[in-house]
Amino acid sequence: MTDHPTVPPDTRPYDCAADLSAVRAFVSARALAGGLPAARVDLLALVVSELTTNTLQHTDGGGSVRVWVEAGQLCCDVVDRGGPRPTAGRMPPADAVRGRGLAIVATFCDEVDVRPGPEGTVVRVRFDL
Repeated sequence: MTDHPTVPPDTRPYDCAADLSAVRAFVSARALAGGLPAARVDLLALVVSELTTNTLQHTDGGGSVRVWVEAGQLCCDVVDRGGPRPTAGRMPPADAVRGRGLAIVATFCDEVDVRPGPEGTVVRVRFDL
């Protein structure tokens, strides 16, 4: 594994669907700067898009996204005021209208953790560098 310098955490708030493009660009830029390969940056952007969309659909208000590098991993927190949620699950049938977001998150991340925090629920995803 290549040694990468630690990138200090950077945060981007969001509170409406119009913010999500800027959130994906923010996460992608920070991930590239942290040494995540471009193909995995696209997966991270997809994961963050799913999590932030869930925030806007299932909670009151928005949230924030933090990105940093730690111990050979790109780390990203998606924080919102929603309650705890499962992150593992099976992909729903092809004809299902909803339910793919958290299955996508579990599929593409190297690690996923959900925990309460002072700002609300924190979904932390990690991608190995």
